[in-house]
Formats: sequence, C-alpha cells, structure tokens
Amino acid sequence: MGLMAVAALALMAVGWWRGWSLPRLLILLAALWLLVLVLLLIAPALAVRAGLGADPRVWAVGGLLLAGASGYAALIGRARVTAHRRWGAGQIAPPAQPETMRETLHDNPASDDALERYARHIVLREIGGPGQQMLRKARVLIVGAGGIGSPVALYLAGAGVGHLTLADEDDVSISNLQRQILFRTRDAGRAKVDAAVDTLRALNPLIEVTALPRRLGAEDAEVMRGFDLVLEGTDSFASRKGVARACVAAGVPLIAGAIAQWEGQVTIYDPKAGTPCLDCLFPDAPAPGLALSCAEAGVAGPLPGVIGSIMALEAIKAITGAGQGLRGQMLIFDGLWGETRRIALQRRAGCAICGGIPA
Repeated sequence: MGLMAVAALALMAVGWWRGWSLPRLLILLAALWLLVLVLLLIAPALAVRAGLGADPRVWAVGGLLLAGASGYAALIGRARVTAHRRWGAGQIAPPAQPETMRETLHDNPASDDALERYARHIVLREIGGPGQQMLRKARVLIVGAGGIGSPVALYLAGAGVGHLTLADEDDVSISNLQRQILFRTRDAGRAKVDAAVDTLRALNPLIEVTALPRRLGAEDAEVMRGFDLVLEGTDSFASRKGVARACVAAGVPLIAGAIAQWEGQVTIYDPKAGTPCLDCLFPDAPAPGLALSCAEAGVAGPLPGVIGSIMALEAIKAITGAGQGLRGQMLIFDGLWGETRRIALQRRAGCAICGGIPA
C-alpha cells in the first residue's frame, strides 16, 4: 500500500508542477487505481501482490469510497455555481490561465502589464479573468474628491476600473492633506479633480480618467445615466440628497458614504433592486447643528480612508457580482471604540422620490 501511495503522490506532484486541471488529475488517478486492481486480481499471488502490498477487496472498497467522495464534492461545487448564477451572488470563475488572459484582458501592447498588474484579482475565485474584464468595461462616477473620494478613486483605479470620472468643484488646500490622500503639498491651490486625474493616471495608465470640475445635484440625472455605478462621499447633506435623487431618476445604483468625527457609514441605495433611497431614510434635512461638516465637527484622519476603502470594495463586488453587497443594509463603523454594526433598511411607503418604482 505504501508503494502505491508514493506513486499517487508522485503523480499529483507532477500534475501540480505541469499545471494539470483537477479533472485530468482525477482521471489519471482513477486509471492508476484501475490498473492496480486488475493486477491484484489477475496476477499470481507472488511478486506483484507482495510488491503492491494490498488486498484486492481493500483496494476496491477504498477506490469506491474515494470515487464517492469525489463525486459528492463535484456535485456540491456544481450546486454552488448554479445557486450563484440563479440568485445573483456572482459568477464563480476559476483562476484564468495566463495565456488566455494575455489574449483577452487588454487587446493592446500593454496586455502583459495588465496581466501582472491585476494578477491578485485574477487568482481570486470570485473575480478571476471574467470579473477583471467587467471591471475594465465599467463606467464609474465618483462624486466628491475629498477624504472619502480619495481612497475610493485610488483603489478603483488600481483595481482596473476602465472608466473613472471624478466630480468636484473645490481646490486643494493645506487643511485637506490630513485625510485626502490623493493630494500632495505641491497640489495646494489646484483644482482637486485636475490633481486627482494626474495622480490616478500615474497610478494606472491603462484606464481612462475624466475630470468633471463642478457640483452635481438633483438636476443631473442625465449625467448619471452615463455610468454603471455612482459613489458619493460629499461633505454636505444637501449635496448628498441631490446626488441621491439624481441617481434614483437615472436608475443607477448609488454607493453612499458619510463620516463625522470618529464614526462613518456606508450603504447602497438602489430602489430598482427593492432597496430604499436616501429620502426613505431622511425625508427632511437635519436641524441646524445636528449634521456638522468635517470643518465644523472635526474628523480623525484615517476614518475617511476606512469608509472609502469599504465603498471601493462594495463597488468591486457590485461590478463583478462577487459576494453579498450592502443593498438594504447600512454598515456603521465606530473608529473610537473599534466597533462595527449593521442595521436593516426598509423602503418608506409613499416616498416622494422612489415610491413609484416597483419593489
């Protein structure tokens, strides 16, 4: 039995080294098992059985048990893939082979650079080559190039989102640099979107980055329709509400983040998918003094990095279909005490903004 175990392990090692697929390796192991079983049955009980060190009955039962376990694993895997496809949890893609990715990821001379650049995504089962292609084709709008927008933009650019647009009307000031990691001291006085575009293009020259140097509001639904996804991290309740209403009118999902002092929150507003809009939760503006800006209330420098990173992760999941997103839920992070919690969100009956959209 020891000799056959060594042979099986050697076959598996060769298969791993040569990059054989799992089905091919299982077929070869099954062929080895069948050959040994035949030898045990037909060979004289002399050198062959002595060398193999196994009883035919034990060998047959062991092989059947192994086949049953392999079949069960294959059945579970197939059921999981079917469930993901049926209920929208995303496509589970095996890691793409390098040669295939060179042909499909970027049809230009930079394909080898793209393969190396996105290698850590490509080997992720939930993203793989198909998911990276989805990222490359996605059109994403980031509203607000400040504390939250900075990590969002950097991570989505690094992830290979093919078309990024940043909307912001402000200029860089020295006080921004405590938390807005897109900018450097030399950028003070420049338009935020111009400085951000330079930084993102330097980070990833394979993507398109566009500057939109103005404030967006409820009247900009037509702008939102040009994108697959919008991420918003502005510092004003009025701005947040205007962007959220424009996204509802355009039918585009909105990943929204907000911060204050030590606490932040993230959710996805997508009434077309049955989730609430911002007006469902906050139909009226907060009373004066209850929703202070970062300039008035202060903010811990790393906090927008945490919230923006979560938003970027939610965007990657939403684009590739990986995992479960925050639709219908709000994630709240308390940086002062290191705690997170989730709350369920419901649509408000009779909402003036999304009430006419079927749930």
